[in-house]
Amino acid sequence: MLWSLVKIVFFVVLVAALAFGGMFLMDSEGSMDIAFMGFKISLSPIKVVIAIVVLLVAAWVLLKLVGLCIAFIKFLLGDETALSRYFHRNRERKGFEAMAEGMMALASGEGRVAMAKASKAEKYLGKPELTNLLTAQAAEMTGDKRKAQEVYRRLVADDRTRFVGVRGIMKQKLAEGDTETALKLAEKAFAIKPKHVETQDTLLQLQAGKKDWAAARNTLAAKLKHGAIPRDVHKRRDAVLALSEAKGIFEKGATLEAQEAAIEANKKSPDLIPAAVMAADEYTRQGKARPATKVLKKAWDAQPHPDLAAAFARIAPDETPAARIKRFTGLVSAKLDHPETKMLMTELQIAAEDFPAARRALGELIKSDPTARSMTLMAAIERGEGAEDVVVRGWLTRALTAPRGPQWICDKCQTVHAIWTPVCDNCAAFDTLSWRTPPHSEVSMPSGTEMLPMIVGASSDAAAQTEDAEVVANLTDQSEVSDADIIELESNEDPDK
Repeated sequence: MLWSLVKIVFFVVLVAALAFGGMFLMDSEGSMDIAFMGFKISLSPIKVVIAIVVLLVAAWVLLKLVGLCIAFIKFLLGDETALSRYFHRNRERKGFEAMAEGMMALASGEGRVAMAKASKAEKYLGKPELTNLLTAQAAEMTGDKRKAQEVYRRLVADDRTRFVGVRGIMKQKLAEGDTETALKLAEKAFAIKPKHVETQDTLLQLQAGKKDWAAARNTLAAKLKHGAIPRDVHKRRDAVLALSEAKGIFEKGATLEAQEAAIEANKKSPDLIPAAVMAADEYTRQGKARPATKVLKKAWDAQPHPDLAAAFARIAPDETPAARIKRFTGLVSAKLDHPETKMLMTELQIAAEDFPAARRALGELIKSDPTARSMTLMAAIERGEGAEDVVVRGWLTRALTAPRGPQWICDKCQTVHAIWTPVCDNCAAFDTLSWRTPPHSEVSMPSGTEMLPMIVGASSDAAAQTEDAEVVANLTDQSEVSDADIIELESNEDPDK
């Protein structure tokens, strides 16, 4: 506010001073005579001041015209001048405007417009390192893969844009399904920019897909080194890779090395179920029952799973049903209310032919969390207690349409897997399988029902008690169950029919 007042006062004073000076000149007497080649001009004081101002303006204009002529002559001779810089700035402005319009067109999905704008920008700017990427992306959007690949190759030729070119060609090869070439390009891109997170992930996924577990572990270590992954996630995924590497060693038959690899995988991530099973089996082969029990107990406390129970049974395969129940009680003590624990103890009681105890062990599971496995166990209990065939058939029929329970499911694409794998068979994502209930029931039967004979032993009595469970498991392994299958099941239940 104060500054505005000062400016107003200054303007008023300036106008007053000019007015006073003008009046002073007009009231002044005398004149100025100018004689030139016989001409004589007489000027009053005010006219003299005006003439001086006009002469100064004319001199300034003349100097500018002379400078423009000199700059034009230098421009024709090829020297950089203000004139050339003006035209250069004008072309640069038009080029960047075209670039901006091209990027907007690309974001809007207008591929052909983006191509035209990219061409215009390249014409004005003459900087292919800026316009080539826009041209390549616009070419891909319009489906001109040949043009895009040509531009990416030009980017590869320049040290400043080599990474962008390699990455672009790599993505094209991935889209074409050429994983061999894509892997080589990913390795090259990783060598150029080892800190680039997307390149790290792509390389890791491709290496895992090719089962090059040692190289994948090196890439994972690089991700940790450059801060692209938290330490706990690295530890888990390194355990997955170590487990996969151990499986590869098993297939080659290197026994001692395989044992060490399996145990290493479990130590890195004790809650990784496949690693715990493999490590426990190796300890069992070595006759080390205590370490095997410890490994499986820790994994069960983290996530009860049928495979852990099967591995625990393999520690002492020849024990009696009563001894097995006692030993398994120590395994499940921390997870007594878990559905997997209830079904496991039910199976063990059925093997021991203690059907009332089996019913108590199953509890209200068939109401709170009904699955095909729990329904099948209920049918076995009813059969063991001498229930009528119609009751047994009722439970078996319900088992056919009941949810199948937890499965190995990919967190990314929701594909159900029969067994755990480090890489999803459908979307090729790495370490995305988790043991949980699928969003729909049209899936394969979990391995828990099928492993019942393994847990209870190979005795003929136990096999007879689980006959119905095996029939249902075989039926539910199919994607669809027909009426003929149900009739066949009922015929097996009643020989007179």
